[in-house]
Amino acid sequence: MTLNEFFPPLLKNNLEMLKMTVADLSDADLLVRPVTGANHANWQIGHLLKAEHSLVSGCKLVMPELPAGFADRYIKQAAALDDASSFATKAELLELFTKVRAASAEHAAKLPADRWTEKGPASFTPTVATTFEALISHLSMHVGQLQVIRRKLGRPILF
Repeated sequence: MTLNEFFPPLLKNNLEMLKMTVADLSDADLLVRPVTGANHANWQIGHLLKAEHSLVSGCKLVMPELPAGFADRYIKQAAALDDASSFATKAELLELFTKVRAASAEHAAKLPADRWTEKGPASFTPTVATTFEALISHLSMHVGQLQVIRRKLGRPILF
C-alpha cells in the first residue's frame, strides 16, 4: 500500500468522526466550555480548519480559499470569546471543513511519491508525510475533547 492509498480514506473517515460528534449539537452547544478556561467546540473546529489549511498550503499545495476574515476569527486570542457573532455557524464550519478536507484527501491521493519525503511546513511535521499524519491526529485529539463537551451537555456517549 502506498501513502497515496493510505491517507485519503483515513482523512475522509477522520472528518466523519468529527461530523458524528457534533451532529446533534446546536450552534449554542458549540459555545459550551467543559470547564472554565477550556476552548469551546466552535473555536476548536475553526482552529482545526485554519491549521489544516495552513499546513497543507505549507506543503506547497493549493487549497480552497478561506472566507475573508476567517483566519482572524480563529486566532488563539479568539478562543476566550463567547459571542456567537464572533464565529462561523456550525453549518458554515462543516461545509468549509468538508471542502478543505476533500482538497487535502485529493492532494494525498495524487501526490508524487518523491514529494512525501520533502520538508514539512512546521517543526512538528518534518516531512510532507508527517504533515498529513498530523491532520489526522490533530483532529482526533480535538474530537476527544469534544466528547467531554457532549458529556457535559448530557448527550449520548459515542466513543
